[in-house]
Amino acid sequence: MRAVRGRGLVPGRRQRVKKYLITGLLVWVPLGITLWVLNVTIGTMDQTLGLLPAAWQPDKLLGHHIPGLGILLTVVVVLVTGLLARNVFGQRLLGYWDALLRHIPFVNAIYNSVKQVSDTLLSGSGKAFHKVLLVRYPHPESWSLAFQTTVPMEVSGLLEEEYVGVFVPTTPSPVNGFYFYVRKADTKEVSISVDAAFKAIVSMGVVTTANGNDRGAN
Repeated sequence: MRAVRGRGLVPGRRQRVKKYLITGLLVWVPLGITLWVLNVTIGTMDQTLGLLPAAWQPDKLLGHHIPGLGILLTVVVVLVTGLLARNVFGQRLLGYWDALLRHIPFVNAIYNSVKQVSDTLLSGSGKAFHKVLLVRYPHPESWSLAFQTTVPMEVSGLLEEEYVGVFVPTTPSPVNGFYFYVRKADTKEVSISVDAAFKAIVSMGVVTTANGNDRGAN
């Protein structure tokens, strides 16, 4: 009887322990990764203090290291740069700086590419992605989330039918992906926001929008 009872209880206990372990991991893994990312970010941004002259560095002025001062310095520099760029004098200086970088061999190729991407993604006057679509990728029997972009005039003039530019991001890093053109008739528009689509891609489909209006494809 003891042997039978022991055999019946051990699997149940193992299942409970397994559930407790999984629950604990679900609590600590996101928290641990978040703290790690914050620690790396703060440490990296604190290194910007090394750009200051040795006599002006807070570690020497205050006698000890204060974490986070690099973030404060970065925010102040970015805000001051934004304020300067909003007036005529600052725009003129930025224009000279931009022209200088565009005339430096090798540097201009990197600078132009990065500036075009940043202007598209960060500019408040336009949208980086127009719509969320479903496209047949990577084979005709599957669907993938994609973001609609524009088709250059030089390309659209060579296509007989109406095509749209799409960017298919990879999971879980949506900054990488594939850009190509597909027939508009072969796409399905999804009634969710770009932010919601990004969340679904980053979480590999685990996190989905809770908004009742975002229900999927038409």
